Amino acid sequence: METSCNPYTGFARIKLFWALSRTPHGLLDMATPAAAALLWLGSMPPLQIVVLGLITTFAGYTAVYALNDVVDHRIDREKLGLGVDRCAENYLDAVMVRHPIAQGFLSFRDGLLWAIAWGALALIGAYLLNPVCVVIFLAGCTLEAVYCLLLKVTHFRTLVSGAVKTTGAMAAVYAVDPSPSYGFLVCVFVWLFFWEIGGQNVPNDWADIEEDRRLQARTIPVIYGPDRATVIIMGTLLVAVMLSIPVLILSRADFHPVYLLTALGIGLVLLLIPAMQLYNSKDRADAVALFNKSSYYPLSMLLLVVARITLPF
Repeated sequence: METSCNPYTGFARIKLFWALSRTPHGLLDMATPAAAALLWLGSMPPLQIVVLGLITTFAGYTAVYALNDVVDHRIDREKLGLGVDRCAENYLDAVMVRHPIAQGFLSFRDGLLWAIAWGALALIGAYLLNPVCVVIFLAGCTLEAVYCLLLKVTHFRTLVSGAVKTTGAMAAVYAVDPSPSYGFLVCVFVWLFFWEIGGQNVPNDWADIEEDRRLQARTIPVIYGPDRATVIIMGTLLVAVMLSIPVLILSRADFHPVYLLTALGIGLVLLLIPAMQLYNSKDRADAVALFNKSSYYPLSMLLLVVARITLPF
């Protein structure tokens, strides 16, 4: 039920739907499948694949992020009732209205229809690219719903989150090549899996640790405490940064050593240094900072890949 004091009316109401899908974050996440596709292909795909791929990717991320809020709206309402203002912490996912269904600005029905509509568009695009992409997208949506439902069940749900974040990249590779190397796919999967856990999921749960404790949620920071959670963050991000090298080596593009060193530098600046800051401080603000900076990691890697493909050296 929408609140009677909803300030978003008329055309401005569309902002609520973009907020539901966390569009700023979703746009950053679109770099992940783009990077995976270009890494495997080693060159720019045909223009029609680029256009269809961008539309499908945008629709897919818009649908999945909306699905997260639709499934989680009751829990989100409980968390909002605890009075934590993420906007005051420069939290990336709060640059727009945070959890509009939970706040009563959007109805559950409107949010569900929004997710279904974008999901349908993503399915059409995925089928046109490669029917295998349909299977991967449906698997990603299912895993996202399972992830949400496991909040009070097990902290191992973080593994589900890691798998969800790899689905876009897996689908993108199949979109440009129906028979990719399984070795490359496994390497990309593990690379993104550890980046998601250490740079996104656990830091995000860290920022929610006090609310999650009161809600009796089961997350890595709640179960293991701040000290062990930071060790998990550092370990997974170190693995992710190191795995970026074999991913580049297995690419069909010929990455010179300078690009490999640049990839390590990107991981150091966006992942390892913020993680070390959190390790030393055990401060919630540093958890949010790590989440925000690591969100730019796929985009930075995409720019590195584009540079290698387009530059003569």
